[in-house]
Amino acid sequence: MTATTVQSQPKAAVTTPAKPLKNSGRKIILTLYNCLLPESAFKETPSQADGLDIETETDLRILGCEMIQTAGILLKLPQVAMATGQIYLQRFYYSKSFVRYPMEAMAMGSIYLASKVEEKPCRIRDVINVFHHIKQVRAQKTISPLIVDQNYIELKNQVIKAERRILKELGFCVHVKHPHKLIVVYLQLLQYEKNRQLMQMAWNYMNDALRTDVFMRFPPETIACACIYLTARKIGLPLPNNPHWFLLFKVTEEDIREVSMRILHLYKRAKVNPEELESKVDGLRRVYQANKHIQAQKDQENAKSEEKKAESPTASTSKESNTRDRKKEKSPKTPPLSSKYHSSHKSKKERRSRSPYDRKREYSSKRHKSRSRDREMDRSRERRQDEKRGRGMSRKYDDYERSKSGRDNRDDKRKH
Repeated sequence: MTATTVQSQPKAAVTTPAKPLKNSGRKIILTLYNCLLPESAFKETPSQADGLDIETETDLRILGCEMIQTAGILLKLPQVAMATGQIYLQRFYYSKSFVRYPMEAMAMGSIYLASKVEEKPCRIRDVINVFHHIKQVRAQKTISPLIVDQNYIELKNQVIKAERRILKELGFCVHVKHPHKLIVVYLQLLQYEKNRQLMQMAWNYMNDALRTDVFMRFPPETIACACIYLTARKIGLPLPNNPHWFLLFKVTEEDIREVSMRILHLYKRAKVNPEELESKVDGLRRVYQANKHIQAQKDQENAKSEEKKAESPTASTSKESNTRDRKKEKSPKTPPLSSKYHSSHKSKKERRSRSPYDRKREYSSKRHKSRSRDREMDRSRERRQDEKRGRGMSRKYDDYERSKSGRDNRDDKRKH
């Protein structure tokens, strides 16, 4: 029952309709299988387009996954968080180049983001200190603590930016379905859950498969079956074959063999030399930055030449004429005001066609209006003058009354 429920959940997610965006032609599909890449993504990766050979790219992927695994152990993170970080790193570098984005900073960003997703968050300072310790041990240097200076602050900002870039490239789809639980469930169905050796070795094969590209090519059910298949072959344990046991989980034998070959091919590779890989990537990065600088200079020169052409007199006159034509096309002619609001729009013929009586009456009415206006102005002027005189008289009367009262008071005093 558990195996059927595991298979039925992704099918329901696949059948959900895709809603197109309004501003672009892309579609958003939220399923558990959207982490699988098409075959065209593996033929020419962005790193190969920048001049990095496929062997060096594979070694860089293996080195980055090993650093994430070691850092997760030192940070005491669960295995699921380490596996999630490695898958994030693999996915990111199928859309971006090792030449343009340094592997170490992206590995730190991957493990930092995975610790949040798997609900075991850790501090950026701890992640930086652990990676610094790993580099010192790998280079066989004396272990010394990382000094908190300007370089530390810049590295911290790089880790934060790396986390943002990973989220942007993954489209914020950070869910990962791991084969850890599937291995346990499948062995329970096969009634081999008490065989600790089988379960532990299949688990180890699955952890080693994280350094390859099988998680980008095949669903987790196929990887879990391939790990069980490899372990049974290794320890010589027979599995049901009539019918084959993996048909119960809807997995084909061809996919199991291909995943097994890719996992076994990992053990045949030589040990990675980090210093050689860094020197190769640094050389290509210098070439890329030089080409980028040359391209920026060309763009500036082209922009300056376009500005000069735009500032030339011929171009300015042509522009002005074009703007005038556009204005003429856009602005329609305003109709003249009616005679009700403006008399100047009357034509001369209309004015001459009037009779002398009409003209005289119009003139007299205008004159009458002007005379009445003058009379009103004279009346208002006289009214103001009268008011002034009245104010002056009232003031004089008040002064006279005050002086009179003062004289009477003096006379009364003299009598007494």
